[in-house]
Amino acid sequence: MLHAPAPLRRAAILLALSASGSALAGQRVTADTIITNARIYTVDKKQPWAESVAIRDGKIVAVGKKAATAKFRGSATKIVDLVGRLVLPAFGDAHAHPLFGALSFTRCSLHNGKTIEDYQAIIRKCIADNPGTGTIFGAGWEDSLFPPNGVPHKKYLDAVSTTRPLIFDSVGGHTNWVNSKALEMAGITKDTPDPVNGTIDRDPATGEPIGGLQESAQALMAKLIPPVTDKNIQDSVKYTAKLFNSLGIVAWNDAGVEFDDQGGSRMVDAYKAVKDEGALTSYITVSLKWKNERGMDQLPGLLKAVERASASGVLTNTVKFYVDGVIPQKTAYMLAPYEGDTARGAPQISPDMLKQAVTAVDAKGLHAFLHAIGDGGVRISLDAVEAARKASGKSSIPHMVTHLNVVDPADQPRFGKLNTYAQFQPTWSSWYPYMELTEAVIGKKRMESIYPAGSIVSYRGKLAYGADWPVATANPIEGLEVAMTRRTAGDAKARPLLKKEGVTLAEAIESHTLNVAIVNGMDKFTGSIVAGKNADLVVIDRDLFKISPYEISKAKVLATVFQGKVVYGDLGEVTP
Repeated sequence: MLHAPAPLRRAAILLALSASGSALAGQRVTADTIITNARIYTVDKKQPWAESVAIRDGKIVAVGKKAATAKFRGSATKIVDLVGRLVLPAFGDAHAHPLFGALSFTRCSLHNGKTIEDYQAIIRKCIADNPGTGTIFGAGWEDSLFPPNGVPHKKYLDAVSTTRPLIFDSVGGHTNWVNSKALEMAGITKDTPDPVNGTIDRDPATGEPIGGLQESAQALMAKLIPPVTDKNIQDSVKYTAKLFNSLGIVAWNDAGVEFDDQGGSRMVDAYKAVKDEGALTSYITVSLKWKNERGMDQLPGLLKAVERASASGVLTNTVKFYVDGVIPQKTAYMLAPYEGDTARGAPQISPDMLKQAVTAVDAKGLHAFLHAIGDGGVRISLDAVEAARKASGKSSIPHMVTHLNVVDPADQPRFGKLNTYAQFQPTWSSWYPYMELTEAVIGKKRMESIYPAGSIVSYRGKLAYGADWPVATANPIEGLEVAMTRRTAGDAKARPLLKKEGVTLAEAIESHTLNVAIVNGMDKFTGSIVAGKNADLVVIDRDLFKISPYEISKAKVLATVFQGKVVYGDLGEVTP
């Protein structure tokens, strides 16, 4: 969606407020529902706490003390007494992959495996359940089970089958693990060159492929993977909406959607179809994927995709840039070489092209969304945003950089200075096996700059959370605990990861509600509990402000409300 000029937006808002005020003056407004006797944390600095909220036609008409909402009670108003329960704005997520996520869990899912032997047992069952000669495709294996660098080996899959192609995405989606049959059918040999921005993992002695395909090399398997139907895509949207609603989420950013030069996108079409069906119980914004293999020639097609999607009612105001890869496999771009190596990774898009592209996106009123994991990737991402800010003069578009595994201390203040959101995956900010792989290749010194959320906030930078589901759990409540404690949720004995980089509960909640709404372009109608906004709420079974931070992950969502309607759970006893 393109931004209207600021004076125009201000005029529209004033006109709407004037019209609303006239309507209220002319007739008594009665609420459909009043939620009362609650502890309501509004994420509104003017009124942080309230005890009651009145809802009419899916919108908040009043919030505050009981007296403030009582005057909206009519004979048909439903009164919901929450007996002191905590109410928050419904959560948002600034980074999700619904199609990859839904297919990951509904095809041959390895997510529940804890060992290579577990993976083999799961795959054997998938083969038995799907007789024939076709490809067995799935996802969900963990890099940490393949030390020292997270590169998988074909021998473990060959032990399961050498007659059917086996192809499995890593949990993060950056690596394929394949067997010998898949390599054979794809025509990949020791003589096959690495593609641009990709690596075929090889035996260092023989040069033979060993079964790992990094980044763009995954495309070499595309012809063997069962095609995705339009119904598969629509079902993935419904699956994600149901899952996210159960976690208190009613808004997400689909991070990296393909489009063609005519502006077409099957994913956008799926969102429209599900929305038209009345089954889309969340707000969606689509981030169109910038094609690194091309240049500025793709911009007209991208703008057509924005226009087409927006016309169909699918918010599309963001462009996703994949700046680098991941650390254990040394595809993330670092400022200095990896430990014991001369390589430091490489950007997947040249710094000059990135500056040009982000500046062009900014000029069209679109948000830049930059995947950057290494400290080098982070720096050139911020350099690109800085170039766009200088070119536009006074642009305040909320660009964001995601992942931020390592941020050089010199770059940590730049988020605040450039009004650019640091988008973390909060549950990643803990010590777990992947951190061991990371430390092995970047060393202890650079580990002091890993996920520096607290430092960025101290420099007046702002955070926006996105789980990168299905790479990590989408559960915001677990994310709140880890964001504060910097240790694995629910693990009392877990080692903290740079505890000083934790944030406060208030900061964490804002980063999972209002700040997500801002970067998603939705803050005018959701993200906080304020009169005039949509009634998007989540009811929690315990007061997060009154319990130990180490107990937060035990809390459960009792009800999720989207535009005034309960889309998950139950509000409890209703008094007519």
